[in-house]
Amino acid sequence: MSPRSASVNEELRRRSRERLLQAAVEVVSEHGYEATTLGDIADRAGSARGLVSYYFPGKRQLVQSAVHRLMNRTLEEALEREPRTEDGRERLARAIDAILGLARDRPVLMRQHMAGLLQAEGFLPCPEQRRLAELLRDTVARNGSQDPDADYPMLRALLMGSVYAALVPGVPMPLPVLRAELFKRYRLDWELGVPPDTEAASGGTGDTDLSRFFATGAAPECDPEGQSK
Repeated sequence: MSPRSASVNEELRRRSRERLLQAAVEVVSEHGYEATTLGDIADRAGSARGLVSYYFPGKRQLVQSAVHRLMNRTLEEALEREPRTEDGRERLARAIDAILGLARDRPVLMRQHMAGLLQAEGFLPCPEQRRLAELLRDTVARNGSQDPDADYPMLRALLMGSVYAALVPGVPMPLPVLRAELFKRYRLDWELGVPPDTEAASGGTGDTDLSRFFATGAAPECDPEGQSK
């Protein structure tokens, strides 16, 4: 079979990578980081195991990228949901609720993510992380920050700290308490965003359908050299 065009190969590679990201989120959520192998992720994605190392240097990089994708798409969805708004205070409230909601809905995944950040490799930059940073920086800017480059890292640190506090085994802090502290710091009214006592915030089980966050498709997979399988 003749090689596919460059544009088709690029699309197939993109879809393969997306399937691996989605599979990583699903498998780690179910089994935890240590019990998950790259083979498990490849099998869930329906990919050849050799393709994992083509896209990602290792399991830690793959899982961090996958979690950062889930975070930035969850945040993006929260910021742009109807009724859409340009009000900076409402957008900041939505951002806080979106990240705290991940701690509520996906505790295993987020606990593993926080633990991974404390490993020797630390915080691994990737396109998904950079998109998350852009969204948070834009959020503080729209909220009236005079120095977004300084205020964005503080918001990130406060959100990470809150997620950590909510997920510490044995001594977790209630999410409404953490939310109240964040809202107090940023002078946000409790009714903004998605308060924990509203219908939209209830449940705590999370949406099991992640497909909207990962642009996968049913096209045939190809290997890195562009030949169809």
